[in-house]
Amino acid sequence: MYFQSLSTFKLLRYAVAYVFICSGIMKLVSENLGTFFISLGLPFPLQLMVIVAIVEIACGVLLLLEKSVSYATIPLIVIMITAFLLTKVPVLHTGFLPFAFEARLDIVMLILLFILFSHYHKK
Repeated sequence: MYFQSLSTFKLLRYAVAYVFICSGIMKLVSENLGTFFISLGLPFPLQLMVIVAIVEIACGVLLLLEKSVSYATIPLIVIMITAFLLTKVPVLHTGFLPFAFEARLDIVMLILLFILFSHYHKK
């Protein structure tokens, strides 16, 4: 059966790759995300968004193809930590529960990236 041949790490790679490839593509096609990047107050927000999108897509494809997985996770971890600090930490002023709710997916993605990094870094 096909599902028995899929390893846990292969499924993790596919899931994480899917998230980042979709996220990168949306950054390239959604005007709303451009507006959001501008609202963050970063220098050159639209150019930065394109760079982040390209990195997300490229690293997502590397994860999907199982090429340089440990190296591909590093820029994604940096992107996730930066996004967390810029978009989730400010929610802390509204209380811990709203922060925990808003940050839940970012935290899960960071954990999955660290798992992939530690597994493939050993190889």
